[in-house]
Amino acid sequence: MKREHAGPLCCAGITTYAPLARHMKGKADQHVGLVGFGGLGHMAVKIAIAMGAKVTIFTRSDAKKADAAALGAELVVTSDTAAIGALFRRFDCILDTVSNHEINSIISTLKAYTGTLVLIGGVPQPYELASFPMVFNGTRVEGSLIGGAELTQEMLEFCAAHEVLPDTEIINAKDAEANLHLLHDGVGGTKRYVIEIAAIKDM
Repeated sequence: MKREHAGPLCCAGITTYAPLARHMKGKADQHVGLVGFGGLGHMAVKIAIAMGAKVTIFTRSDAKKADAAALGAELVVTSDTAAIGALFRRFDCILDTVSNHEINSIISTLKAYTGTLVLIGGVPQPYELASFPMVFNGTRVEGSLIGGAELTQEMLEFCAAHEVLPDTEIINAKDAEANLHLLHDGVGGTKRYVIEIAAIKDM
């Protein structure tokens, strides 16, 4: 593990590892759904697969379908109602990594009475959930945010043992704002930009 991997692992890594460890680790035949395939999503895919789970990613388009397949995950477009319907009561857990979107269409893909929706994306506006699909499905909803020192150490050891590493690109500090705009606009891909601190003195 290289030093540039540490920062993303201690952010996106632990944020996704914590709920996956609670719900998936040590269990057989687990199916995980992921909403979003950015920084959090790509770490969640790698960690969940390393835990032995099958992974399906929900996104707004199929632009990253090849990237998902390369990691061993399936990708489903949320507007494809037939594809969503085929996943009825499939997932043990769904991690929602996106800050603002419509979630009700995929509630029915959680297993009845045991399926859990985990919110880890910061939602700036009130979250609207339709009650009837949740009532009839017995859906559980929880939130999750990073982890303590012990769990973070466990995550680092797990990722090192399974060679689960974030996709990173080292950048100069002067390019940070431009790369931040790429992420904001959703065109930065799944990689995390790591600033080379040693170069700051040259700015």
